[in-house]
Amino acid sequence: MALSSIILERQQTLTQRLEGAHYDDAVLRMDDVYAALTADIIAQYAWGISHKFLEDKNFRNDIRIAVGDLTSLAHFSRFFPVLSYLPRWLMAIMKPGSTALLEMQDTATRSHAHKSGGDEQNTIFDALTDPSVPPEEKTPRRLEDEGMLVIIAGTETTARALTVASYHLFQNRQLMLKLRDEIRTVMPTPTTEAPWLELEQLPYMSGVVSEALRLSYGPIFRSTRVAPTESLIHKDLVIPPGTPISMCTYFVHMDPRIFPEPESFKPERWIEAAKNGEHLNRFLVSFSKGSRICLGMNLAYAELYMTLATVVRRFDLELYETGPEDIHIGRDRGVGEPEHGELRMRAKVTKVLAE
Repeated sequence: MALSSIILERQQTLTQRLEGAHYDDAVLRMDDVYAALTADIIAQYAWGISHKFLEDKNFRNDIRIAVGDLTSLAHFSRFFPVLSYLPRWLMAIMKPGSTALLEMQDTATRSHAHKSGGDEQNTIFDALTDPSVPPEEKTPRRLEDEGMLVIIAGTETTARALTVASYHLFQNRQLMLKLRDEIRTVMPTPTTEAPWLELEQLPYMSGVVSEALRLSYGPIFRSTRVAPTESLIHKDLVIPPGTPISMCTYFVHMDPRIFPEPESFKPERWIEAAKNGEHLNRFLVSFSKGSRICLGMNLAYAELYMTLATVVRRFDLELYETGPEDIHIGRDRGVGEPEHGELRMRAKVTKVLAE
């Protein structure tokens, strides 16, 4: 599978960087590390170009910088979308990170223009510019918007889920060792490569991934939906056709009626629910639901399973100057942020496992 090969190639670089950090006794911003990984993967998958953020000494990531620039104005731009119409030179002054992302998109466009017909690699950009797509749906502006959305969504949300999972696993060694023992059943050595399809069959591993998605929330802003021709009934309330309604993932994922002790990271809740015939996944809305469900959901799941398995099976990490206040969400900026600062996890690689 071509997608798995992209993930595996980038994970080899990830393990090399983590091994190097161990020998150098370095402190890593694991959220930056994971964002570099996911940015490299989605850029390759979407544009056919790898920017090799994982190879950068400090994991510099223009995509993540762009996310920070854009989310800092999330509430303003939602109600006053004038920023979408500003010329690039002005955006470069106001928010340089976003223009860097557009320049990366330009590079992909030029590369696509010179792509030979015999090139077998198919990317998201290929699909967007396919001759069968009507011209009005592939204007430069439309391609810019689609490209930016795909890259941002494919970078930050998956990286945050990996960060949340790693924080809870390496903060609670008992959880981590339980997961490592289960992973050993399909990865007998630390260097064994296990496909996503095998990893997702592991019950505890699946519970860890689901809890990471639940507590990282995905996009946290209210996503509007409209039932154009029918009335919606909620208890005694009748919502007329054409009425916009919305919800926030945070309130679903933190509802104690659905998830008892919602602030606790409990992979077992998903195993117990499955044994009781409860379909808890229907309340996991990180990727939305229905016709507007995230198209990159399977890519995200593959990255989550394969990356967590690689890191947990091969390395011991020790948190460094990182506490719950760095992970728990207290603000809505399109994506969730802690009450102060940004979501982050600092850690040291204390051991590289040999068996």
